[in-house]
Amino acid sequence: MATWSNLGLQDSASPLMEQLNFFHDHTLLILIMITILVGYLMFMLFFNKFTNRFLLHGQTIEIIWTILPAIVLMFIALPSLRILYLLDEINSPAITLKTIGHQWYWSYEYSDFLNLEFDSYMVPTNELETNGFRLLDVDNRIVLPMNTQIRILVTAADVLHSWTIPALGVKVDGTPGRLNQTNFLMNRPGLFFGQCSEICGANHSFMPIVLESSPT
Repeated sequence: MATWSNLGLQDSASPLMEQLNFFHDHTLLILIMITILVGYLMFMLFFNKFTNRFLLHGQTIEIIWTILPAIVLMFIALPSLRILYLLDEINSPAITLKTIGHQWYWSYEYSDFLNLEFDSYMVPTNELETNGFRLLDVDNRIVLPMNTQIRILVTAADVLHSWTIPALGVKVDGTPGRLNQTNFLMNRPGLFFGQCSEICGANHSFMPIVLESSPT
């Protein structure tokens, strides 16, 4: 979960989130290199004493500053496309979880088991236990096994919602009348927290998600 003074991404709990972390660092490195190069060129331009009053255009430099950014963009686009395909891939899921967003709570159905469904509400502050997390704990957690391919189906009963757990790299929009899906695999046990990530009304901030990853 996110903690105080945490400026980076959350610790990954799935292979997909690890890939997203690597891509973030890869892209950030490229952006830092571009920033340093542009800053150096601007510094040299302002503080050197060389001028050329007769320079109208330069064919060579125009070719360079057209081709070089295209190559840099390819280094960003290709890994990005690879991860996009990985995020959409469904790998023979062992368990399917159906999630329905409501104003302002979540309901869940374990589709592989008969009549196994429940609602999940945020625990009010006055009912919170000493070791609980304010605005993040729920009365009924999702419990799923680790090292297992999980498919999640997301929809909504009223307005737009978005089911999100940052540590897993999962964010799926819940749209009334539509069924969206994604998959994930948790590679470590623990509690993973998320929240609705689509403005859905007055109590949008009060519909958290808690997923418990259990060793099999």
